[in-house]
Amino acid sequence: MEHPENSEEYKGLTVNKGIEAPSIVNPYLKNKPRIKRKQFTPAEYVEGILKGDITILSQAVTLVESVRPDHQTIAQEVIEKCLPYAGNSVRIGISGVPGAGKSTSIDVFGTHVLEQGGKLAVLAIDPSSERSKGSILGDKTRMEKLSVHPNSFIRPSPSAGSLGGVARKTRETIILCEAGGFDKIFVETVGVGQSETAVHSMVDFFLLIQLAGTGDELQGIKRGIMEMADGIVINKADGSNVEKAKMAASHFRNALHLFPMPDSGWTPQVLTYSGFYGLGIKEIWDMIYAYIDFVKANGYFQYKRNEQARYWMYESIEEQLRDSFYHNDTIASMLKINEDDVLNGRTTSFTAAKKLLDAYFGLTKTNE
Repeated sequence: MEHPENSEEYKGLTVNKGIEAPSIVNPYLKNKPRIKRKQFTPAEYVEGILKGDITILSQAVTLVESVRPDHQTIAQEVIEKCLPYAGNSVRIGISGVPGAGKSTSIDVFGTHVLEQGGKLAVLAIDPSSERSKGSILGDKTRMEKLSVHPNSFIRPSPSAGSLGGVARKTRETIILCEAGGFDKIFVETVGVGQSETAVHSMVDFFLLIQLAGTGDELQGIKRGIMEMADGIVINKADGSNVEKAKMAASHFRNALHLFPMPDSGWTPQVLTYSGFYGLGIKEIWDMIYAYIDFVKANGYFQYKRNEQARYWMYESIEEQLRDSFYHNDTIASMLKINEDDVLNGRTTSFTAAKKLLDAYFGLTKTNE
């Protein structure tokens, strides 16, 4: 289109023709051959994991997290074959409110324990956006030392709105990591909602990170989360915050005396530390090892693992029933109709639910 400024009536004013806008698509993209990733057999996955190959372990975890049926079939076979080599680790759940310094603390906790030898896997559940369903998965950026350590493996997983599904996959990932020779497993929670309960059901020691001086000491003393904690640590106990941290620790110790004795027989301890300056880290690990020795001696360690295995069996049954129900074509066509009936007051929620369930179980009997 010609510029009107170049007309005769505008003397002395000229607008030069611009260059044509280049395409936003890379012209060399089409010519570049796509590198197809090699597909391993279940036996090759298992062999690579047992050898400690991080690349193959990562690909196996990706299969576990995939929703594709063919990927799930391979993943379950790999997990079954890795099961005899699993179970030889200390599993530690780490929770705390957002901003408590979980990732920074994991970095210093992990670095400290790796100095003593062994291998560490960090499985972090990242909160997903309810709108876009996306996650930042940026835990590695906050774990500067661990992310470059040769004996560490960091794997963030998006919660994607389905915490139960992610928790199950995290438990399966633990099995793969243990088969790969990782003798210490950290599971970091989202820090909100029901995530603590899910993580508590797959770890040996549950560590709760708290803060002092935020005006929220009483808010932090919640019965549910406090009863799950095997140890409570107050972060950022440095500089002018040391006295506040000691005061907060005292409040938590007093609160713990009000709760019944845990089934393990262990009295949860409250310690202070500084993740940023690396102060008090050895004392926290001494507490964790003391707990593990204590519960192994009284038999609670194996009892808890057995109870967790039973819990996840029933959780898997519920998840598969739920998936089967919602992926049934007949039920999917009935859902919208029944939903409209409920919204328009033509039927109750319970009646609609019973109708759908009766239809589903009727279909399963017909298929038999």
